[in-house]
Amino acid sequence: MEYDVVAIGSATVDQFADTDSELIRIETPTMQEKLIAFPLGSKILVKSLNLAVGGGGTNCAVTFSRLGLKTAYLGKVGADGNGDFVIRTLQQEHIDFIGPREGTTGLSVILNSFANDRTILAFKGCNNNLHLHEIKPFETRWVYLASMLGESFDTIVSLLAEHDYRVAFNPSNYQAELGYKALQPLLQKVEILVMNLEEACKFLGLVYQEHPAAKTLLQRMAQLPPRILVITDGSEGVHVYDRKHYYRAWPREGLEVLETTGAGDAFASGILYGMHH
Repeated sequence: MEYDVVAIGSATVDQFADTDSELIRIETPTMQEKLIAFPLGSKILVKSLNLAVGGGGTNCAVTFSRLGLKTAYLGKVGADGNGDFVIRTLQQEHIDFIGPREGTTGLSVILNSFANDRTILAFKGCNNNLHLHEIKPFETRWVYLASMLGESFDTIVSLLAEHDYRVAFNPSNYQAELGYKALQPLLQKVEILVMNLEEACKFLGLVYQEHPAAKTLLQRMAQLPPRILVITDGSEGVHVYDRKHYYRAWPREGLEVLETTGAGDAFASGILYGMHH
């Protein structure tokens, strides 16, 4: 079967915990940081707990499927109850699962604070242990690559080197920290590169706290192979460079932010959907 897009990346079960956390601000001459804090040695009551399937690969697969694309998800899911939950959810979203099942499914605990932001405790599980021999052949017009680390990342680099897929890549914060030189073998195959401003700084070896302009970062990234470069900047909108034109867009005014988890996945997959059409 030929797909419109195969989403490759992590699959997790996300547990959203709403707590009465405290917000602490730390400021130094060179740094400003916000921390979520809980009293040491105490039992913290959770006001609400919601479960959902998450992970960059599955999040984006759902976006593509709901927009009408013939979609498959490739990643490693555990042979456990959480893995069953992931597979059932993909089936409900009309997404084919074309990866292996083994080990323990990834799990994330999202601690929501009163400030409408969150801290995530992430257990990768089997997400980082995908091997080339476990992947069955598939045909697709596009590959969307989200976060993959460890053995899984090396596997996907080898897979893409063997095929002529059109590739969109949305690296995670962990991957961005590796820097563009470490990702060079993969970047040779990438047509669309999407990351947020902080990730772009790490990717280029710059200091995010020095507030470099997104347009300046795009100019430096233009030396790399991807044809379309995208940097998101939260409430400040998005910056795009396609080798010919520079584009800028802002969020609609008056929008209330309810949850930021997965926002980058949703935006990046929307970019690929637009390119598909």
